[in-house]
Amino acid sequence: MASTTSLIARGAGRAYGDAALNSQMTLLMEGSNRILFFDDATGRLTCEAGVLLADILNVFVPQGWFPPVTPGTQYVTVGGMIASDVHGKNHHGAGSFGEYVESLELAVSDGRTLRCADDENADLFNATIGGMGLTGVILRATFRMLRIETDLIVQETIRANNLREAFDVLENSLSATYSVAWIDSLARDDKLGRSVVFTGEHLAAAELPKDRTSVPFSAKLPNGRKVPFDLPGMTLNRFSVSAFNALYVGSRKFGRSLINFQPYFYPLDSIAEWNRIYGRAGFVQYQVAFPRESSFEGISAILRTASDYGLGSFLSVLKLCGRQRNSPLSFPREGYTLTLDYPIRARTFSMLLELDRIVDDHGGRIYLAKDARMGARMLERGYPRIAEFAAVRQRFDPDRKMRSLLSDRLGI
Repeated sequence: MASTTSLIARGAGRAYGDAALNSQMTLLMEGSNRILFFDDATGRLTCEAGVLLADILNVFVPQGWFPPVTPGTQYVTVGGMIASDVHGKNHHGAGSFGEYVESLELAVSDGRTLRCADDENADLFNATIGGMGLTGVILRATFRMLRIETDLIVQETIRANNLREAFDVLENSLSATYSVAWIDSLARDDKLGRSVVFTGEHLAAAELPKDRTSVPFSAKLPNGRKVPFDLPGMTLNRFSVSAFNALYVGSRKFGRSLINFQPYFYPLDSIAEWNRIYGRAGFVQYQVAFPRESSFEGISAILRTASDYGLGSFLSVLKLCGRQRNSPLSFPREGYTLTLDYPIRARTFSMLLELDRIVDDHGGRIYLAKDARMGARMLERGYPRIAEFAAVRQRFDPDRKMRSLLSDRLGI
């Protein structure tokens, strides 16, 4: 590190934009993938930064342990989860992944390796969690796992006829460990925000069905499918997405059911190269977070605007978030977050500029791990503690050695 002029670390390459790309040197971390220590009494796990979440699940779920927070794909590295301070369906109660990181080792720009924790280099520790790899290279981390008794989830599926009902269901589900809403992004008028809400709890061993009482952890995982080729760009349009949404709502079985943790937490992982459904031009993912007091108005405005453009989002997810972690660039904040996917077309970016204005007007912010196109002004208004982050970087990386195309674009 001391001999290079510019670099960024790259985990599993699952960032949606340019956060893990550097025009001079991108340091691949996938080979740094050893699990180093696990304390079965406390659930404390130490591993290298390139360990995949999928590997942690494969090793520890059969032993009765689960990550305290998980994003929507298991094909991310521990280093990437820390750098993005990922959140999941339990943020309203559990917070983000960074809440469970007890310490990490960080290689900073002058070549030193520093231990960072709440009681040692605390400002660097907090800046690194959610810091998009711009404080240094995360080498290893220690975090706490969650004890589970089975690999099954008790899922409750609830219909919401519009966005207000979806908000009410999520607000009334605060005691649920996990909750998330799938939104029909093209529903309009009195059906705007029509949703299916899923809550979830880890099934206790005493609640296992009779045919599973002796098998709390199934060794057999669902078979994956694969999108065999890039679909034509015109495949995803208002009509096809509307038809899919109607089918999705109409075919749901509402009420209580048992489901393996894999399809509950990682539904898209069962379809390899699912991104190919967007065609060769690809897609952008737009994830925003609003303060609680402006969430309903902000998300309503986004859904109306997107529907007016006729660009249906194949993936539309609403989640309720709890308090924000003490990290300047951590994305989740107390309020609601909405995620939308749009195929890249000429008018996609015009629409996103309009959505940016809505986000700005309602005090929201855009997730850096998903971003590929916002400007510096959006960053500064959405992340008011950016100066605090910059001050830490100035101390440990005065020459701006740790850089990415994202940081160059946003002037971080």
